[in-house]
Amino acid sequence: MTVWDWLLDVAVLLLVLVLAYGAALMVRRRIIARHGGTFELSHRVRATRPGHGWFLGVGRYSGETLEWFRVFTLSPRPKRVWSRSGLVFVSSRVAEGPEQVSLYPEHVVVVCRTGDGSLVELAMAPATLTGFQAWLEARPPGTDWDRRRR
Repeated sequence: MTVWDWLLDVAVLLLVLVLAYGAALMVRRRIIARHGGTFELSHRVRATRPGHGWFLGVGRYSGETLEWFRVFTLSPRPKRVWSRSGLVFVSSRVAEGPEQVSLYPEHVVVVCRTGDGSLVELAMAPATLTGFQAWLEARPPGTDWDRRRR
């Protein structure tokens, strides 16, 4: 077997692996979308440098929780889960500087406070932000509405 035959075999194998990975990502996205509507949702995991640390993902409302799945992983489980009762909308802003390249086009950055007082930065489309705010405010009957203000 010549070197060129060996290189061709390796190239074909790599192409098959890349295509299989892409197909697996599409199947995973379909499976995630089965249990409720999904939407593009990025999450800032590391906030050590301004404008950096963003990961593209998919969000899904699941009852009282917001689940976040990373885009380029094959795991069927969400990477992060936030409870509706533990999230409080703080502010929103337009993506700036390096964020414009890291995020989906025209997404806005949303800052929320969790139940333990830490901040969570998410990025979503403006229409999705409206739905997100409605989801946060549409709490089930009998909810203690004043609990967020304390």
